[in-house]
Formats: sequence, C-alpha cells, structure tokens
Amino acid sequence: MRSTKKPAGALALLLINAGYVMAQRGGEPEACAGCGICGGSLAVIVLIPVIFFVLNIALLVWVARDAKARSMDSAVLWMALVMFTSVLGLVIYLFSRPQGNLMKCQSCGNNRLQASAKCPHCGNA
Repeated sequence: MRSTKKPAGALALLLINAGYVMAQRGGEPEACAGCGICGGSLAVIVLIPVIFFVLNIALLVWVARDAKARSMDSAVLWMALVMFTSVLGLVIYLFSRPQGNLMKCQSCGNNRLQASAKCPHCGNA
C-alpha cells in the first residue's frame, strides 16, 4: 500500500523551484518576486527545525523543574520520555505526576508540594 502523505520539505522545494522559474522568466518584478520566494522558503526550512528544537529544550527544562518540585525521584526518566515522545510524553507526565498545590519553601525559597513533609531541595520541614 502506498502512502499518500507528502513531506513538508516537498512544499518548500516547490516554492524554491517556483521562485527560480520566476527569476528566470524575465522582467524586474518577476525576478524580485522569485528571489523573495526562494529566500522565504529557505528561511522556513531553517527556522522550523530551530523553533522545534528550542521548544523541545524548554519543555525538557520545565518537566525537570516540575518533577523536582513535586519530589519525584525519576525526573531524568520523565525528561527522557518527553524528549523521545514529545507531546505524548508530556500528556503522560501531566496525568501521572503528583497533584497538589505548589508553595515556596520558607528555608530555601524553591517550590515544593504543599502536602509534602519536607522540602526536596533543602530537606527542611
């Protein structure tokens, strides 16, 4: 069975080719439009992976901090799950983490669960 899904890169290549054809066509406006299409598609090809990478790193940092604030022992495992499965891992994490209000520890100032007996950061009650 053949897949009917087209990769996102195909659209970018189509835009680049369209820009190239417009630039070769002739007059000044067409050449400028062709160069604009080529530059825009190349920017999209570069920016989408960079934005995805930055958002993934921010998500990993948030999961690590939240897991530590909720006194979870396996923060690194949760980070690995979110890193490899992205949004699905985040949903799994959100449903399986300990629920409760976070409050500031009076000793160290870090967040901790209100129901926890002692702070996971400094160990004080």
